[in-house]
Amino acid sequence: MSSLKSTIEKIRSLENERKNILLEIEELRKMADSKAKALESEVGMLREEVKSLRILLNGSESQPDANPVTKKKSK
Repeated sequence: MSSLKSTIEKIRSLENERKNILLEIEELRKMADSKAKALESEVGMLREEVKSLRILLNGSESQPDANPVTKKKSK
């Protein structure tokens, strides 16, 4: 009988721990979503700043990207 009580207590304890972990996961997901949205906003603002600076320096919007990709010739 003692074994049964011990098993029941263990199950209750694990169910409680599971509930707490699920709550923590949900909170962490919300924090991650919030951080992603903030980063998206910051990247958008930085892109606009780059665009504005290019216009200011070159007088034109049709400039190439800041980091053009160039392929090296293979020998």
